[in-house]
Amino acid sequence: MRPSDYGRLLALAAIWGASFLFMRIAAPAFGSINTTFLRVFFALVGLAAMLLLLRTPMQFHGKLKAIMVLGIINSGVPFLMYAVAALWLPAGYSAILNATTPLMGALIGFSFFNEQLGLRKWAGVMLGLVGIGLITTTGEVDLSGQLAIGVLACLIATACYGCAGFLTRRWITERGGLDAKLVAFGSQIGAVLFLLPFFAYSLTSGPAVDWAQPGVWASVLAVGLLCTAFAYLLYFRLIADIGPLRSLTVTFLIPPFGILWGYLVLGETLTGGFVLGGAVVCLAVWLVTSHAKPARAQA
Repeated sequence: MRPSDYGRLLALAAIWGASFLFMRIAAPAFGSINTTFLRVFFALVGLAAMLLLLRTPMQFHGKLKAIMVLGIINSGVPFLMYAVAALWLPAGYSAILNATTPLMGALIGFSFFNEQLGLRKWAGVMLGLVGIGLITTTGEVDLSGQLAIGVLACLIATACYGCAGFLTRRWITERGGLDAKLVAFGSQIGAVLFLLPFFAYSLTSGPAVDWAQPGVWASVLAVGLLCTAFAYLLYFRLIADIGPLRSLTVTFLIPPFGILWGYLVLGETLTGGFVLGGAVVCLAVWLVTSHAKPARAQA
């Protein structure tokens, strides 16, 4: 990999790590549903502007409906789950739990998509469960039902991400593929349409919201335009340049940045037990995503 590739990988991890900080600021102020809808709406606007600037032809080749469904699974539901988690969990917790995405992908692939798991990957999955247990039973977060809801929301989000990867392969890649920018754009259309009724209900029947909060609006714009629209394009460009397997290493880099931003901006602190749980999860992700070296042929 070139030095510029490493730089873009670090930049992407820093951006995605900051998304948990921005949601932690916005969700308690605007509500989880409102925050999620505004995130995908601004992401859609940002991607539309980028596609116009790049003069990308809007040709979906009959795949728009599938892409919109993928948007619900890969953006609408998980973004909402992370916004729910942000009501109670520190940003660092959500960032660490986000790293379980490859573990969820392995389990979902084995259970529903006929994927085979070797001993190495099964060890990673089991170790990941141990890490999640350490995270949820240590630290300064109040061990209450709200913590359990927050952790469960994060795990639902990562399960959605894992499922979306296989569905993307089945619905898009195996049907001739499509420009990744169009996939990102179409997915946000699906997410916006999915969340629109919930957003309308929240505005008319939900708790009153103080919308006159510039700092919160800055977080919403940042998580929509920077952490979603721009990050999607950066990620897909990395996949094109260095391949999907190397791009997956961003999974290991997001938690440190999520923890760092939470510490610098919100003063969040982590205990030794939580750090140990996060390290166990990262080791588990490495076991699942890495490939064992093939045995050397005997002469």
